[in-house]
Amino acid sequence: MRRRSLIFAAVPAGLVTLAACGDDKSDDSSSAADGSASPSASDPSAAPAPKIVDGPLPAITAGARLGEKPTVAKGSGDPSDQLAVKTVVAGGGRTVAENDYVQAHYLGQVWDTAKVFDNSYDRKTPLVIQLAAGSIIDGWRYALTGRKAGSRVEFSVPPTWGYGKEGNSQAGIKGTDTLVFVVDIEGTFNAGSSAEGKDVPQDDAAVPKVGTNTDGKAPSIEIPQADPPKKLVANYVIEGDGETVTADSSVLVQYKGVVWDTGKEFDSTYGRKALTSFGLQQVVKGWSQGLTGKKVGSRVVIVIPPDLGYGDQPPAGSGIEKDSTMVFTVDILAKM
Repeated sequence: MRRRSLIFAAVPAGLVTLAACGDDKSDDSSSAADGSASPSASDPSAAPAPKIVDGPLPAITAGARLGEKPTVAKGSGDPSDQLAVKTVVAGGGRTVAENDYVQAHYLGQVWDTAKVFDNSYDRKTPLVIQLAAGSIIDGWRYALTGRKAGSRVEFSVPPTWGYGKEGNSQAGIKGTDTLVFVVDIEGTFNAGSSAEGKDVPQDDAAVPKVGTNTDGKAPSIEIPQADPPKKLVANYVIEGDGETVTADSSVLVQYKGVVWDTGKEFDSTYGRKALTSFGLQQVVKGWSQGLTGKKVGSRVVIVIPPDLGYGDQPPAGSGIEKDSTMVFTVDILAKM
């Protein structure tokens, strides 16, 4: 079992917490509008990998440019019983690998009827989801792996690698329906991802100094030889230019946490080699308050006093003593 992330809010024994393991997916990252069906999947498929074929695929009749909501014709004839995949627009970004998180706009419809059952363009919010078994339908995993960020990909998914024989009744998808997706890949993230932006001067000698490396390795944290601040500190180390995080946002991050008094690391996504996604309502108050108002793409140093962290009830076995001040470096990779 993977080690539990320690950023999540502690709850009294016996109460159910919203917190998940550090590499679990937040519900916010894959939920869709009422009556729609995002490509998330609750269970991994036992089906063998499909063959990747060129077609057939229906024509995109409008909204042909990357980022535009497409209109897709009804499928003609019988669809392939394998995975038909076409790169409509070839991007030049990083190559998507299985188990990466992808950020993408998408439209999905039924082959036989051209009924659109879901699209993110109308919501004006791209999906951020992990291409991992049990996290997303297998058709997405196989179709997008190996494609590049900045690409538009069209593909058809038979039931075997979609919603199976049960279909998805909420979205009106039958167990015999082949699905057609158009996906605009905006970005891809993995354990080697880092903040992207401009370095911000770290002039306050009372605040820990954080490394500015962006090579996917854990940045250093230098603790001042002084007493910790009594109030929350949340400063840019690297300032990105993405969307602003709000109090109700969910985010995808890299982070490392140390204790002020000792400088000892107690938690790190770098050590687990797995990113973490969560809603800001799920985490300790210092994280929620510290990240609210910050921009995607940024690295932030957060100094959390005990009253906004774990106080006198730190997680058992965490290495965090009672009334400890915690210091985190957090790379905000995506807003979900």
